[in-house]
Amino acid sequence: MEETAEALVVGAGPAGLMAADVLSAAGRQVVIAEAMPSPGRKFLMAGKSGLNLTKDEPLARFIATYAEAQGPMAPMLRTFGPEAVADWARSLGQPVFTGSTGRVFPVAMKASPLLRAWLARLEAQGVTLRRRWRLTGIAPGRALFDTPEGERQVQAAVIVLALGGASWRRLGSDGAWTGLLEPHGVGLSPFVPANMGFRVDWSAHMAPHFGQPLKPLGLIAGRCRVEGEAVLSVRGLEGSGIYTLYRPLRDGVPLTLDLLPGLAPGDVARRLARPRAKATRAAHLRKTLGLDGVKRALVMEIARPLPDVPEDLARLLKALPIPLAGPRPMDEAISTAGGLRWDALDDRLMIRALPGVFAAGEMLDWEAPTGGYLITGCLATGLAAGEGAQTWLSHRAATG
Repeated sequence: MEETAEALVVGAGPAGLMAADVLSAAGRQVVIAEAMPSPGRKFLMAGKSGLNLTKDEPLARFIATYAEAQGPMAPMLRTFGPEAVADWARSLGQPVFTGSTGRVFPVAMKASPLLRAWLARLEAQGVTLRRRWRLTGIAPGRALFDTPEGERQVQAAVIVLALGGASWRRLGSDGAWTGLLEPHGVGLSPFVPANMGFRVDWSAHMAPHFGQPLKPLGLIAGRCRVEGEAVLSVRGLEGSGIYTLYRPLRDGVPLTLDLLPGLAPGDVARRLARPRAKATRAAHLRKTLGLDGVKRALVMEIARPLPDVPEDLARLLKALPIPLAGPRPMDEAISTAGGLRWDALDDRLMIRALPGVFAAGEMLDWEAPTGGYLITGCLATGLAAGEGAQTWLSHRAATG
């Protein structure tokens, strides 16, 4: 069975939906093919604890967060950066606010109202959404799908691929698309986990503290230090502070924790020097320094027997070494690095080896920490791919 479309978008995450929005707003007949039963599954999951859309900070600092990919991504982020993301949410009837750390959220906090409004706009613009359509083959102007009704072929003047990275397989991102592009000689970089937790082999004594946060906390990896928090889990350490430092930690830089970021080492030592009398060491840490139960348990897990000299113990509490045993598996990562190399794409995000086929979102080889950078990057590249596809269609029409 075969059907035709002026523009085909494969993948209904933020990048794919943005490309479809651009093309349909320009009057193009757009079909979206989504492998999962419903669109935006990872987007909805990201919004469960509060949808962090972007980060309100100077644009140069925002762009620099994308590290090695900031060169090719800079023009896209200047076009669709933090201010544009906030305006886009408002255009869908979702007001936003900026938190104390600069993170920008919809007032509703959840992703579902935003997604519903976006899908309604796309429907009003004539976009057709095909669910449970899994891509099985791709060529210029043609895509094959496995669908509930059997194999389907779509002939399309232009195609935008927005198939995601290689984490959260159950939400639709499995990286299997690499096997469809490799035969065409498309340049790919291996996937690696990003924004992930790290394994620690805890003893059984830590079990009562699993799920509890470590905060306030200073986290240090080499020359990088952040103030934040981590969560003790049965598998190791997770949380925003860990995700911020995932790149040096992934490269093997040791992690140390400052359990008392509000106190100088000298102040810690002076408090520890107070008479302990008959109090246990754990009780002394609680009374003199206010260390809560999870921090005390962590100290005892890592550093027993504790130093008797207050200055030595103070240094330990200000830089507690954590024996990381490597990152958690890639499928558990929030995002991935790797994918389509930038030299495989032109400046409109068209795949050089597949004329008329564009790519966007986590398919591309970029990475960034959580905090609004991931969603903004997907939206910005989706917009760029959609505009590139629109330009391609216009050029074809002009040249016959």
